[in-house]
Amino acid sequence: MSGDNVVRVQLQQNEGFEFQIHFAEHLPALIADEPPPLGKGNGPTPAQLLIAGVANCLSDSLTFALGKYKQQAGPLRTEAEATIGRNEENRLRILAIRVQLHLAVAGSEVEHLDRILSQFEGFCTVSESVRQGIPVDIAVFDSTRAQLK
Repeated sequence: MSGDNVVRVQLQQNEGFEFQIHFAEHLPALIADEPPPLGKGNGPTPAQLLIAGVANCLSDSLTFALGKYKQQAGPLRTEAEATIGRNEENRLRILAIRVQLHLAVAGSEVEHLDRILSQFEGFCTVSESVRQGIPVDIAVFDSTRAQLK
């Protein structure tokens, strides 16, 4: 699609289920890992990273919406949790994500709060995408760069 942005990350396996996630040259790598017994728990899990992305994006979106009306309500505090359960094929899936955003001021101190609250979710690229379901194109390559799937 013309005009679309592309966001990339690279992962490098350290050992087992532990991976280094590289976002950009100027940013430090992040270690992700599964908890025992699969991994060693040396970093956040993929589910935690997804939940963090949703929560961070919603926090950014609320900050943006507040800024549109020149309002300050921060520093914001956000809490997010997910329910993980089994689907029809008995495979683990994220079934629901709950996010709570906490303003640092009383709502009565924020002008245009109704407008801000009615629109901020729409600015969040990540949560709005997750809500719709994301088509995932999966490709598998070997060490010679031959595409296996």
